[in-house]
Amino acid sequence: MNSEPFIKPGFTKESLKKKFRLSEFISEKVISSTAFLTVGLILLIFIFVFKETLPIFHQHKEVKTRTEQNVTDKPISYGETAESESRPEVYGMETEVQPTMEERYGADNRKEEIVGISNLLGTEWQPVSENPRFGLLPLLVGTVKITLISILFAAPIAIMAALFSAAFAPSWLRELIKPVVELLAGFPSVVIGFFALMVMATFFQDLFGYGARLNAFVGGIAMALAAIPIIFTVTEDVMTAVPSTYKEASLALGASKWQTAFFVTLPAATPGIFAAILLGIGRIFGETMIALMATGNAVLISANPFESVRTFAATIGAEMAEVVFGDTHYSVLFLIGSLLFIFTFSLNAIAEFYVKSRLIKRFQGKVS
Repeated sequence: MNSEPFIKPGFTKESLKKKFRLSEFISEKVISSTAFLTVGLILLIFIFVFKETLPIFHQHKEVKTRTEQNVTDKPISYGETAESESRPEVYGMETEVQPTMEERYGADNRKEEIVGISNLLGTEWQPVSENPRFGLLPLLVGTVKITLISILFAAPIAIMAALFSAAFAPSWLRELIKPVVELLAGFPSVVIGFFALMVMATFFQDLFGYGARLNAFVGGIAMALAAIPIIFTVTEDVMTAVPSTYKEASLALGASKWQTAFFVTLPAATPGIFAAILLGIGRIFGETMIALMATGNAVLISANPFESVRTFAATIGAEMAEVVFGDTHYSVLFLIGSLLFIFTFSLNAIAEFYVKSRLIKRFQGKVS
């Protein structure tokens, strides 16, 4: 009996083998190289940020401990001759040689670690002073306050809009709503911040009558405008991906359209909605320009939403351009950047690997 596999007439074994195509090979290599390059750039950014943060934990600064017995008002002379004691004249101008720190204040200068856990967990942020204080607590409180206000405003609006688009809107209206909402995501942050600064701040101050024109409430509402498109897009896609058998079974059992939407579609898409909210929080947490322009930038610890605040991202944006390279203040700003990086990376990882897997399992009937 012939053991050769059946081959359709007109074909040979050589023709069945995969042919080498240069275009496919180049495309595959370009795609894989781009993926590896993206991952490599993210790792390099991660390493750079943490590398600039490390000096904060072992950086020391000389403390000026002035002792009266070592203080001298006589200018310091360099040299042993009498001529060297006279003031040198440079280009017709007299210059005064200033004493060194050791000669003016003595050699009893001690070194003190200016950044520690107690300093970083303090309630005062005054990086430029004789006694620098780098308390991150008010910045954390301001960031959390802004994030809560934004997500409490953005999440319900985005979820309800996505539910309407996926379950109630006709096809022509759905094709209009989704591009219009997603168009908001393309607005530059500075435009939203400028709108909040010039229009929203005045409107809400006249409406509620509070004192501070720029505050956490105005900044939170402005940041919600930036988060709504992200939450809406992800939520609408998740609701659209709910199997049609769920909806058909609910309608067949006599449920109305709105009952099916609220008690079938919405619970089935819960993991995806949770992932959308996490992505929105990450977007708000790292926003810079809106926070700079609409929150008042006052380092305060208060539960009042109508008082000015300052966020982590706004602190970096406001102070990084004027900080001394390699200084303690410089390292603390990179520490703030590291905290932002870790937080947003964690949120994205949870949304991608945990929530997404649970969503897939729920659609497959493996999760109750």
